[in-house]
Parts: sequence; structure tokens; C-alpha cells
Amino acid sequence: MTFESLNVKTETIRALEEQNITKPTDIQKMTIPFALEGRDVVGISKTGSGKTLAFGIPILENTKHKEGLQVLILGPTRELAVQISNELKKVSKYCKKNFATIFGGVAINPQIDKLRIADIAVGTPGRILDHVERGTINLSKIKCVVLDEADKMVEMGFIEDVCKILNKMPRDRQVLLFGATVSDEIGRLKKNYTSNPEVIKGEVQVKEDFLEQYYYDISSSEKFSLLVHLLKKESAEKAIIFCSKRTTVEIVVKNLRKQGIETDMIHGKMQQNKRLKVIENFNKNGSEVLVASAVAARGLDIRDVTHVFNYDLPQDPQEYIHRVGRTARAGECGKAITLLTSDDHPIFTNIINRYGLDINVLPKESFPRLRFDARMNRPRRFGNGRFSKSRFKNKKRSNSDHRKRSKNF
Repeated sequence: MTFESLNVKTETIRALEEQNITKPTDIQKMTIPFALEGRDVVGISKTGSGKTLAFGIPILENTKHKEGLQVLILGPTRELAVQISNELKKVSKYCKKNFATIFGGVAINPQIDKLRIADIAVGTPGRILDHVERGTINLSKIKCVVLDEADKMVEMGFIEDVCKILNKMPRDRQVLLFGATVSDEIGRLKKNYTSNPEVIKGEVQVKEDFLEQYYYDISSSEKFSLLVHLLKKESAEKAIIFCSKRTTVEIVVKNLRKQGIETDMIHGKMQQNKRLKVIENFNKNGSEVLVASAVAARGLDIRDVTHVFNYDLPQDPQEYIHRVGRTARAGECGKAITLLTSDDHPIFTNIINRYGLDINVLPKESFPRLRFDARMNRPRRFGNGRFSKSRFKNKKRSNSDHRKRSKNF
């Protein structure tokens, strides 16, 4: 099947071909015809299956330029909103559309200006609701609303905001709802906000033909040394190391750099611009290793990952599926390796039983034991024990001035 056979316009196909996208994925084959007809769709599919274009192509085909805001796409994170906007801008290269990308943490006035001329808005629920309450977004002409990573939005507590936004739209708008799983809350969204939707179920896991999954059963003290050994042994072209805590991410990165391994990190406490820059740099081969918390497991456009390492396991079995789904995407092969300790055994058994996974144990190997510094980097302290925010630039201050100023920190 081709995009031509799905009745996709020539201009869109031309833009897709320039990105070396010539054949639709399974979720695209099943979704595009119904979405083009204006039908409501509930799509369940794994990360990396091509969901963005599954809803993006029909949106671009059905949206008219300069006729007001007609499409609203909601996603759980700022990174995902930026990613969707960038991808759709590329596909709309030959069919002009105006986009507004809306998320918190940045100035609101430039967003207001963009919304005045936007055909399509992509944003996070919190900031979109902020615009609704301010009266700076007009939802009266919305023809289609997309809820992308809907299960993640539920998990992050955005469901109430999403419902408030949906209630401000025309009742006859089209709804395209996508996620990796169907929860009770997703079922309620389907029941209350869709009309006779077409339910499409793609692959919810990466095919085992493409993804090799392994684990090592080791002690906690051996974990970092084995990780360094594997990074060198596997010759990973591009690897993501997942940690369950932000503090673990920072400590692992610090220790990897001490071993001469070029690496970067991403976690939820980092500033938005820094996170986007890290992803862009990783995609451009600026660094071969990325250490990440769960923020990078869902939705983000991180390409060509050959290896995923679980430095520790998540408590949610579904999160394991999203982590390993960062590799073996779009028909490419990949490898996922978990560093398992005794504390991980219960959750690991749960993961295997729930999803029926074939994860093979690897024999213990010989590797050099490395020093691992588990301390967090701390701000510099003064003698009185208070934290310093900056160093003194004027070294000629008197001792009394020094003591006086230090009390202000």
C-alpha cells in the first residue's frame, strides 16, 4: 500500500518523499482513511509506530489556510508539542499552514500573537486551558481535536484540564485519540467525547524479530562497572541509559564522564530549552550516549537508537515497554539490556508475566571494577555552613563586609 492509494494529496506525498518516507506504517494505513472521512478514531499503538503522521496527514489535508483555528492537538509534554509541530511543518511544506506551539514556562504574549493567525495549534493542556480562561484562544471554529499520548496525560493528572477544554469546543468536532494503552479514564473520554469511533489497534509492543532483550543478574556494587564494560563491548552507535530517579541520572552521568565516555542527560527537572537542545544534539550525533529518566521514554523524537540499557527498573511494568520501545523503531533492529539486582526481581517477574516477554539471561562476564562516586554535586559552602549562590568578585572587601553579606544567603 502507498500514500497515493490512501488518497493523500500530491503536495503532501512530495514533502514525505523528501524525508525518505515512501510507505505508510500499519497505524497510518488503518487510520488515515477514516480520519480523512471525518470519522472519530481511537488508536492504540506502541511508541514509534508513526502515530504523528497517522493523525497529522489527515489534519493537513482537511485544514484550510487562513480560516481561523480549526485544529487543536493536545499532548502531555512540551517536548512532544514541539516535536509534533516540527514534524507537521515539514509535511506541510507544499500546503501552507500556520502553526502555534503552546506550552508553559515561556512568555505568553508571543503565543497570543501566534494564536491570532494559527490554522493549527499544538500544546499542553495546562497552558491551553490558561489561554481558554484568558479568552486568548478561539475554539469556536475547531473542526478536529487530537489527544496524543492520552494515557500519559491521564497518568500526569491532566484529564480534568482536557475535559474542560473539550467542553469549550463545538459538539460536532472530530476527535482523534491516541495512546499506548486503554485505561478506565480513556474509556470515559471515548464514551463522553467521541461519536461511534473507529477503534484501531496496532502493535502495542516492538516485534521480537527486531528487538533483542537480555538481562544480567548482578549485585548493586557491580552495576556501574558492568555498564561501562557493555558500552565499550557493544560498540553502541547510539544508546539510551534509563534510570528511575533524577538523582541517579545525574550521578551516572558524572561517573561516566570520569571514565571518558561522552554523554548527556535529560530529566524532568531540567529547563525546557536545555531539554530540547539535548534531544536535538543527540539526534545530530553530538553524543552517542544519553542518560535519561522516564521523561524520554514517551513520545519524544529520539532517532536511530541501537541500544537501550535499563540501569534500574521502573515500578510500572508499562514503563519498561515504553523504554525498550525507544529502539527497534520503524523496522530497524535494536537491543535492550537490563542490569538486574535482587531488589528488581519482583517487578521484573511482573513485567515478563504481564507481557509474555522473552528476555534472555546472559552469563556473568569478567570486567574491571571501577570506582563509583555516589555523591551528588553540592553547591559550595561558606565557613558558616550557608550555601553560596556565587563567588565574590571583589576580593578587596573587608572582613566585616564579608560577614555581613554572607548572612544574606
